[in-house]
Amino acid sequence: MNTTIRPEQLIHQLNWRYATKQFDPRRKISEREWAALEQALLLTPSSFGLQPWAFIVVKDPAVRAKLQPASWGQTQIVDASHLVVFASRTNLGESDLEAHLQRIAAVRGMAVEALAEFRTMMAGSLLQGMDAAGRSAWAKNQVYIALGNLLTAAALLGIDACPMEGIDRAQYDAILGLSQKGLATAMAATLGYRSAADQYAAAAKVRFPKEKMFIEI
Repeated sequence: MNTTIRPEQLIHQLNWRYATKQFDPRRKISEREWAALEQALLLTPSSFGLQPWAFIVVKDPAVRAKLQPASWGQTQIVDASHLVVFASRTNLGESDLEAHLQRIAAVRGMAVEALAEFRTMMAGSLLQGMDAAGRSAWAKNQVYIALGNLLTAAALLGIDACPMEGIDRAQYDAILGLSQKGLATAMAATLGYRSAADQYAAAAKVRFPKEKMFIEI
């Protein structure tokens, strides 16, 4: 069954979405819709399929209250239905490559030995081709793919979202205990439903014209 949406539906929802500044704290995302958003995150593509990230869903109101001062006091942190902290791997190594290969073999019903060439390619690019700082930067860049995927998925479901880089990452790491897990905060996203008082909801989108942004060769 063809379940694709029409091009005009896609553009309508992308025009509808905006970086929500005020959420209605009374409105919550349903379990069914949240499950779909979690699946969207799980289905995010990544280089080599390695998924060098973790998505921390902060449900505890007390923890969210601690994170608000580390977010320049932004109210979205406590008012939104859901808060997701995107963390990247800081210690990517041989064991991660091995775990990925084992997972591929299990899911696709194949021998892990058949992935030897893929293993060599990954190791050459990530382990021999980068130092630790380079791998950490690579992992953080990958996380932005997941953020974009979540924002688009939320828009298609009519759910508001706000990507948030205006946070103190070191404080987030400390509050959430990420360093000991081999993770580092990259950014956060809040999701829920816009407040009727949010003046930015009706503001015109500001984008450069297509002719300035696209280059055809």
